[in-house]
Amino acid sequence: MTTTADAHGARYTLGLLLVIYVVNHIDRQVMYILAELVKNDLELSDTQLGFLIGGGFAIFYTFAGLPIARLADRSNRSNIIAIALLIWSAMTVASGLSRNFVQLLAARIGVGVGEAGCTPPAHSIISDSFPPERRAGALSIYALGVPFGTLFGLAAGGYLAEGLGWKTAFFVVGAPGILLALIARLTLREPVRGHFDPGADMEQDSVATTFGFIAALPSMRHALVATSLQTLFLAGVGGFHASFLQRVHGLSVSEAGLQLGLIAGIAGGVSVYGAGRLADRLSLRDVRWHFWIPALGALASLPFSWIAYSTDDATVCVASIAIATLLNHMYSGLGHAIMQGLVKPRMRAVMSALALFMMNIIGFGLGPILVGLFSDYFGSSARVGSGSLMGIQSATLALLVFMVWAVVHYVLGARSYARDLEAKRR
Repeated sequence: MTTTADAHGARYTLGLLLVIYVVNHIDRQVMYILAELVKNDLELSDTQLGFLIGGGFAIFYTFAGLPIARLADRSNRSNIIAIALLIWSAMTVASGLSRNFVQLLAARIGVGVGEAGCTPPAHSIISDSFPPERRAGALSIYALGVPFGTLFGLAAGGYLAEGLGWKTAFFVVGAPGILLALIARLTLREPVRGHFDPGADMEQDSVATTFGFIAALPSMRHALVATSLQTLFLAGVGGFHASFLQRVHGLSVSEAGLQLGLIAGIAGGVSVYGAGRLADRLSLRDVRWHFWIPALGALASLPFSWIAYSTDDATVCVASIAIATLLNHMYSGLGHAIMQGLVKPRMRAVMSALALFMMNIIGFGLGPILVGLFSDYFGSSARVGSGSLMGIQSATLALLVFMVWAVVHYVLGARSYARDLEAKRR
């Protein structure tokens, strides 16, 4: 039975985790708006920029995530989050001390290692703080850290960089996280594991058993592939959005940061939160709406993405990115809600880490690198049809195929979802 105190405690826990996740994405996203300044100052290629934005960060984020998640499934999750926050904040500050590509890459790797300790234990804590019928909504609120963090990271980062330089921008956005780590250590509560899953097995299975359980669920396999492919597209083009607006449409760093930040914070926030609330309601009638909502959103976003990356009008470009963002970010909280709901309580942190492993190694790792490689390959301009597009435009358009591919897996995953939800009770 849930008491009023439990409800208040759950809300505080969710609120604090949301703030931490916002800081997580500020420290990650600030690199996006600083990309052109860093590229020019350190004389980098777009491929090297892709590694700084995604590759190096994501690879180490990914491989650190699984052992940290395993630890979180058997030890204090709150302490893990506080220590991780301290590490990635300190490494963000260290990014501002970099003088060349290798040093900055090493600092961004450090940020990735630290941030790997955030979301898996956070997903596990949230899932143990809210009942199943409110879990998608709670996880979607937590997922608001992505658009809100992107808003502050891009908007504030752009103004800081223009006024103080890119190195100082890293100092300013990284320092507050060190204080927040202390607050998290002192006040973030550790809920009872499996509190809202009384019929589930509470024993911690081996990693092999956990992976075997996950692999046996068709809807889980499709969810993992779909979210990874969608993340590949969104991370790839998102990592170069600021550079795109500066190169193709002539916006300044602060102009690009403000417009992209507002799109992420408003359109992205409405999308993530609205999709979670909608799924909580519609899933009472049919749980397959957890899959159908992101599928419909991704499909509807495709024409707007095409317009955004092919038009020569800056206003049309920004407006199209905003509409596409409103539609294609519906998957953010729902993907994790699907996967957290399919596994047993002591599999949740490992499940989250596996999901993030795939989203990061395929999405954040490969996406920006592909855009960078394609942009360098196409060069300053490339002929497409009867028009001429800059290399970065052709690179972003090429990634649309991954969104179509993701939609196919959402549709396929919905077919066995209801049946697979029963597996953890057997």
